[in-house]
Amino acid sequence: MGKDSKPKESGKGKGKQVASDDGSSKGKGKGGKSDGLGTCTYVKARHILCEKQGKINEAYKKLQDGWLSNGDKVPPAEFAKLAAEYSECPSGKKGGDLGWFPRGKMAGPFQDVAFGTPIGATSAPFKSTHGYHIILCEGRKN
Repeated sequence: MGKDSKPKESGKGKGKQVASDDGSSKGKGKGGKSDGLGTCTYVKARHILCEKQGKINEAYKKLQDGWLSNGDKVPPAEFAKLAAEYSECPSGKKGGDLGWFPRGKMAGPFQDVAFGTPIGATSAPFKSTHGYHIILCEGRKN
Protein backbone atom coordinates (compact mmCIF):
# COMPACT_ATOMS: atom_id res chain seq x y z
CA MET A 1 0.00 0.00 0.00
CA GLY A 2 1.33 3.41 -0.96
CA LYS A 3 4.52 2.11 -2.53
CA ASP A 4 4.10 4.47 -5.47
CA SER A 5 2.96 7.45 -3.42
CA LYS A 6 6.36 8.22 -1.83
CA PRO A 7 9.29 9.73 -3.71
CA LYS A 8 12.01 7.16 -4.36
CA GLU A 9 14.86 8.87 -2.58
CA SER A 10 15.71 6.26 0.06
CA GLY A 11 18.81 5.02 -1.78
CA LYS A 12 17.68 1.39 -1.58
CA GLY A 13 18.22 0.82 -5.31
CA LYS A 14 14.61 0.46 -6.37
CA GLY A 15 14.13 4.15 -7.17
CA LYS A 16 16.18 3.96 -10.36
CA GLN A 17 13.31 2.53 -12.39
CA VAL A 18 11.35 5.77 -11.85
CA ALA A 19 14.28 8.16 -11.98
CA SER A 20 15.15 8.01 -15.67
CA ASP A 21 13.47 7.56 -19.01
CA ASP A 22 16.57 8.06 -21.12
CA GLY A 23 16.17 4.73 -22.96
CA SER A 24 18.72 2.93 -20.83
CA SER A 25 16.20 0.38 -19.57
CA LYS A 26 16.21 -2.57 -21.94
CA GLY A 27 13.07 -4.13 -23.35
CA LYS A 28 10.61 -1.69 -21.89
CA GLY A 29 9.56 0.01 -25.11
CA LYS A 30 8.82 3.68 -25.50
CA GLY A 31 7.33 5.23 -22.41
CA GLY A 32 9.02 2.82 -20.00
CA LYS A 33 6.04 0.48 -19.47
CA SER A 34 7.43 -2.95 -18.71
CA ASP A 35 4.25 -4.83 -19.68
CA GLY A 36 4.25 -3.33 -23.21
CA LEU A 37 0.46 -3.27 -23.33
CA GLY A 38 -0.61 -0.81 -25.97
CA THR A 39 2.96 0.10 -26.95
CA CYS A 40 4.43 -3.00 -28.56
CA THR A 41 4.50 -3.60 -32.30
CA TYR A 42 4.61 -7.40 -32.30
CA VAL A 43 3.09 -10.09 -30.10
CA LYS A 44 3.83 -13.82 -29.92
CA ALA A 45 0.76 -15.89 -29.16
CA ARG A 46 -0.90 -19.28 -29.18
CA HIS A 47 -4.63 -19.73 -29.55
CA ILE A 48 -7.45 -22.21 -29.54
CA LEU A 49 -10.20 -21.63 -32.10
CA CYS A 50 -13.56 -23.39 -31.98
CA GLU A 51 -16.66 -22.82 -34.06
CA LYS A 52 -18.99 -23.67 -31.17
CA GLN A 53 -19.09 -21.77 -27.89
CA GLY A 54 -19.67 -24.99 -25.92
CA LYS A 55 -16.41 -26.48 -27.19
CA ILE A 56 -14.31 -23.40 -26.34
CA ASN A 57 -15.92 -23.30 -22.89
CA GLU A 58 -14.95 -26.95 -22.37
CA ALA A 59 -11.32 -26.15 -23.26
CA TYR A 60 -11.36 -23.10 -20.97
CA LYS A 61 -12.75 -25.19 -18.10
CA LYS A 62 -9.74 -27.51 -18.44
CA LEU A 63 -7.44 -24.47 -18.22
CA GLN A 64 -9.34 -23.23 -15.16
CA ASP A 65 -9.32 -26.60 -13.42
CA GLY A 66 -5.63 -27.14 -14.08
CA TRP A 67 -4.16 -23.67 -13.51
CA LEU A 68 -6.29 -20.54 -13.73
CA SER A 69 -8.54 -21.17 -10.72
CA ASN A 70 -5.38 -21.38 -8.56
CA GLY A 71 -4.04 -18.12 -9.96
CA ASP A 72 -1.33 -19.98 -11.87
CA LYS A 73 -0.19 -19.29 -15.42
CA VAL A 74 -0.81 -21.97 -18.00
CA PRO A 75 2.50 -23.48 -19.18
CA PRO A 76 2.83 -23.04 -22.97
CA ALA A 77 3.40 -26.79 -23.42
CA GLU A 78 0.12 -27.55 -21.64
CA PHE A 79 -1.75 -24.90 -23.63
CA ALA A 80 -0.28 -26.47 -26.79
CA LYS A 81 -1.69 -29.89 -25.81
CA LEU A 82 -5.17 -28.40 -25.39
CA ALA A 83 -4.85 -26.50 -28.67
CA ALA A 84 -3.94 -29.74 -30.45
CA GLU A 85 -6.98 -31.42 -28.89
CA TYR A 86 -9.59 -28.67 -29.24
CA SER A 87 -8.57 -26.11 -31.86
CA GLU A 88 -10.21 -26.22 -35.26
CA CYS A 89 -7.58 -23.88 -36.72
CA PRO A 90 -4.72 -25.36 -38.78
CA SER A 91 -2.38 -23.88 -36.13
CA GLY A 92 -3.80 -26.41 -33.67
CA LYS A 93 -1.45 -29.01 -35.16
CA LYS A 94 1.41 -26.76 -34.00
CA GLY A 95 -0.03 -26.34 -30.52
CA GLY A 96 -1.92 -23.22 -31.55
CA ASP A 97 1.35 -21.38 -32.22
CA LEU A 98 0.82 -18.24 -34.30
CA GLY A 99 4.40 -17.04 -33.89
CA TRP A 100 5.17 -13.33 -33.94
CA PHE A 101 2.67 -11.10 -35.72
CA PRO A 102 2.50 -7.32 -36.10
CA ARG A 103 -0.24 -4.98 -35.02
CA GLY A 104 -2.69 -4.70 -37.92
CA LYS A 105 -2.33 -8.28 -39.19
CA MET A 106 -5.15 -9.82 -37.14
CA ALA A 107 -8.73 -8.63 -37.34
CA GLY A 108 -10.70 -6.65 -34.76
CA PRO A 109 -11.30 -8.40 -31.45
CA PHE A 110 -8.51 -10.95 -31.95
CA GLN A 111 -5.91 -8.20 -32.24
CA ASP A 112 -7.38 -6.28 -29.31
CA VAL A 113 -7.23 -9.32 -27.04
CA ALA A 114 -3.82 -10.52 -28.26
CA PHE A 115 -2.19 -7.12 -27.71
CA GLY A 116 -4.12 -6.53 -24.47
CA THR A 117 -3.23 -9.81 -22.73
CA PRO A 118 -0.15 -9.64 -20.46
CA ILE A 119 2.79 -11.93 -21.23
CA GLY A 120 2.20 -15.38 -19.78
CA ALA A 121 -1.51 -14.75 -19.27
CA THR A 122 -4.42 -16.55 -20.89
CA SER A 123 -7.46 -14.65 -22.15
CA ALA A 124 -11.02 -15.57 -21.36
CA PRO A 125 -12.94 -17.02 -24.31
CA PHE A 126 -14.10 -14.39 -26.79
CA LYS A 127 -15.89 -14.29 -30.15
CA SER A 128 -14.53 -13.08 -33.47
CA THR A 129 -15.75 -13.45 -37.05
CA HIS A 130 -13.90 -16.81 -37.21
CA GLY A 131 -15.43 -18.34 -34.07
CA TYR A 132 -14.49 -18.50 -30.40
CA HIS A 133 -10.91 -18.09 -29.21
CA ILE A 134 -8.68 -18.38 -26.17
CA ILE A 135 -5.27 -16.69 -26.45
CA LEU A 136 -2.04 -17.32 -24.54
CA CYS A 137 0.33 -14.36 -24.90
CA GLU A 138 3.97 -15.52 -24.99
CA GLY A 139 5.88 -12.34 -25.77
CA ARG A 140 6.03 -8.74 -27.00
CA LYS A 141 8.56 -6.72 -28.94
CA ASN A 142 8.84 -3.48 -30.87
